[in-house]
Amino acid sequence: MSTAIGAESGTPDASLERVSPRRLVSLYRQGGPLHALESIGRAAEGAVARIDLGPFRPYLVTDPAHVQHVLRDRADNYERGAVMWKPVSRLVGNGISSEGTPWRSSREVLAKVFSGQYIGRFTERMAEAINAAADDLLARATREPVDVRREMNRLMHRAISLVFFDDRLPVEDIDRLGTAVSAASGSFMSRMAMPFMPNAVPMPGDLTFRRATRTVDEILGPLVAEGRRRPPGGHDVVSKLIEAREADGTPFSDQRVRDDVVGLFVAGTESTADGLTWLWVALDEHPEHAARVYAEIEREVGDGRAGPEHVRRLPYTQMFLQEVLRLHSVGWAVPRMAVADDVIGGVPIKAGSTVVLSPYLTHRDRRVWERPEEFDPERFTPERVKERVQRYGRFAYFPFGAGEHVCLGEQLFKIETTLIMASLLGRARPVLHRSEPIEPKLTLTVRPSRPVELMLAARS
Repeated sequence: MSTAIGAESGTPDASLERVSPRRLVSLYRQGGPLHALESIGRAAEGAVARIDLGPFRPYLVTDPAHVQHVLRDRADNYERGAVMWKPVSRLVGNGISSEGTPWRSSREVLAKVFSGQYIGRFTERMAEAINAAADDLLARATREPVDVRREMNRLMHRAISLVFFDDRLPVEDIDRLGTAVSAASGSFMSRMAMPFMPNAVPMPGDLTFRRATRTVDEILGPLVAEGRRRPPGGHDVVSKLIEAREADGTPFSDQRVRDDVVGLFVAGTESTADGLTWLWVALDEHPEHAARVYAEIEREVGDGRAGPEHVRRLPYTQMFLQEVLRLHSVGWAVPRMAVADDVIGGVPIKAGSTVVLSPYLTHRDRRVWERPEEFDPERFTPERVKERVQRYGRFAYFPFGAGEHVCLGEQLFKIETTLIMASLLGRARPVLHRSEPIEPKLTLTVRPSRPVELMLAARS
């Protein structure tokens, strides 16, 4: 069923694509959960889809105008209290990952930390940390294959740890924390598929989740306690959260500080590591575009150390990365709960209903993106971006979310990923080890179905 982009209908349910349990099971058997999601999106062509999962019947929203309606125009009516959010909230708690007053007070504090002014305090040291981690990776990856996602996680953790903890967390604990957060984030899939299942009922991934969160708390608990004994004035995330106050003037509790740190860490590392993993796959699969990335980095950075000054001088590299984030959108589900009755695209939405946005599907909408399955960094030239925004609005591309809940770390992501690419590709070329195609699979994010391994060959 097709509808014009953003079209409203005066007839209730006129633009509703219904997905029965039988059809859903059939699609799942044909190719798994991601195949089912893609098939539903293609069939709906922008129409709101109602997916029947028995007691859980979410609405799938992919049209850019409808996404704007949920995330901006009526953002006050759509909260993160959706039932699909429950498994994630067990890890990230209440605060920056919640709604209402707790979210707003955390957001006000953390928005300052992630502003250009504050990030600028860390960029030089961040570049040093990335270059040092790149040296270590180059030394190992020139001798034997390495797991790309694991290495990208390590690079990201070393880079953002300065922003989160300054220099108070040893490298070993940074790696342990990152590994635990990654394990916890990968354990949710069964509960996200059946979010109505009580926590008391054992499900796959529960044991991994408990072990991982125990490690997270063992690391962050002492760090927060030590932070409270330090004099005020620190510029890192933990310091700012410890100094923060609720609306009534009381300080954030230790649990609140922990929740905000974990919520940001998940957002800032898990999706980033998956995006960077797909980056190396894209460099391997699209050599003609990769050659332009290599040439730009060689021209602007050479085989020297990548620094903050190089970020703005690598426009094609950033266009390549933007296209990776479009074609391999790691965010497949952004759930929201309707607070009051509403209408989206002619479809009545009852209060309490779950509405699921999908960057993965919106970024592959054939009405917006010409040849959406093809990889084309030229989609992100300034001229084409301007034209796309004029025709379809700003919500046709939202890898970092949008509206008042837009990712705080978007600027940080662009800086650190560009530095990672420059620090590695200025000195080496990636060689992927693969015996079969690398397919996407659904977890908390969309990640490769099997480990991606590569070696780095020194640039001649």
